[in-house]
Amino acid sequence: MTRFYATTPIYYVNAEPHLGHAYTTIVGDALTRWHRLLGDDVKYLTGTDEHGLKIQQTAEAAGRSPQEFVDAIAPKFAAAWERLGIANDDFIRTTEPRHKAAVAELLQRCYDAGDIELDTFAGKYCVACEEYYADDELITVDGPDGSITDCCPIHNRPVEYFEEENWFFRLSRFEDRLLDWYAAHPTALKPEHRGNEAIGLIKSGLRDFSISRTSLEWGIPLPWDPKHVTYVWFDALTNYLAAVGFGDGTDSYQDWWPVDYHLIGKDIVRQHCVYWPAMLMSAGVELPKGWAIGGWLLSGGEKMSKTSGNVVNPLDLVDEVGVDGFRYYVLADTAYGNDGDFSIEGFTSRYNADLANNLGNLAARVATVVMKKCGGIGTAPDPDSPLAAAAATAYAETAAQWDLVQPSRALDATWSLVRATNAHLETNEPWKAEPGPGVDAVLGDALEALRIVAILASPAIPDTAQAIWERIGLPGQVADQRLPDAVAWGQYTPGAAVTKGDALFPRLA
Repeated sequence: MTRFYATTPIYYVNAEPHLGHAYTTIVGDALTRWHRLLGDDVKYLTGTDEHGLKIQQTAEAAGRSPQEFVDAIAPKFAAAWERLGIANDDFIRTTEPRHKAAVAELLQRCYDAGDIELDTFAGKYCVACEEYYADDELITVDGPDGSITDCCPIHNRPVEYFEEENWFFRLSRFEDRLLDWYAAHPTALKPEHRGNEAIGLIKSGLRDFSISRTSLEWGIPLPWDPKHVTYVWFDALTNYLAAVGFGDGTDSYQDWWPVDYHLIGKDIVRQHCVYWPAMLMSAGVELPKGWAIGGWLLSGGEKMSKTSGNVVNPLDLVDEVGVDGFRYYVLADTAYGNDGDFSIEGFTSRYNADLANNLGNLAARVATVVMKKCGGIGTAPDPDSPLAAAAATAYAETAAQWDLVQPSRALDATWSLVRATNAHLETNEPWKAEPGPGVDAVLGDALEALRIVAILASPAIPDTAQAIWERIGLPGQVADQRLPDAVAWGQYTPGAAVTKGDALFPRLA
């Protein structure tokens, strides 16, 4: 059996989950559900990033210890993912012993390789993204008094000046090795334009980066110098290894490593696609097979953040439109890798067009006509139906797009069968015809198409897919179907009771 391992970033617990977090997590969930349909042995990891200066400062401001603070916030992420139907196999917290052991192991390996050295650093630092910036990377903001402030290009917040003795990872030694590796693995970074950005970062020159602080207490001490605490990337990134057993004294992590996909946002490309592979090279660990790099899901044209005040709580939307309606919008509305812009108007339009009018209407119409013309009993599809070719094409393109980690295009391919089936019904108008073999065949075609759509759409809308499966009289779980055999035309079993039920997706005003 093929194994498939995918991860989301671990999310900072200085704020509660928002739509930006949900976006990547839902994409990863749908991708791993697709691989389960393929019969793969899947591991899907998400979790929380709980160390660092930002957490320490936020906890202090709240009058709590860092551990008390993260213990209160981390469960909210786990609960949010459960509410959104996320079928993650593991949830890792960086305060767990298994994670601390993995971090110590990776640090020690890189230190023993001679790639971590003591040095003094003076520079400008953004607390929000926990990153040092060179002057030419900063943006300047004019103050009302004529002053000029250096600000982070991501968060538009003033940077702070730090000067202290740190341990440094010698990233500058890895430029050629990284470029050679990516040249040998041209499809590792998806989509291509985001991958080109990562290669551009390497070609522009690599600077060594600090991996420790003495002024920080909330973190994991360096194994060889415990007065220094490691921070940010050696801590956060190592979770991907910790979750599969790295650092447990065995090589069992290799059962799952290398990871198939790290799903990340475009703002952490440098750390995931430059720092991380260099760290792994230094430690003698195999590099990931792939990275799937998403754009930002914006709100009002801006990245969602607590400081911007434009955060959309995904659970508020779920309460209003249901889990699957929300999941479908997130997956279908934006090509993965591009920026999307969330709006209630855009959400309503997509929901009504694709879910209420197309899929929901198809399921309801088929059930209604089966009850009127066939006594509520499903009929057999025509082996030579024109929908057979449409179904085969829909599957081929859906599979190709999931393979490219393009959920919006995969869903459009699946919906091509929904559209073809609606057109088939309009052409044949079984509701106007007298009951008989002709009507039976047309309705059997539609039931078979719905069976296939339920399977192909289940990674995106699992609850609705199961509801369709049951309404057309099929037993068991749609998630237990296995591709490609399950979507071969002609498998709908006639004689099953078909029910209509409530509207799957009531239209939104």
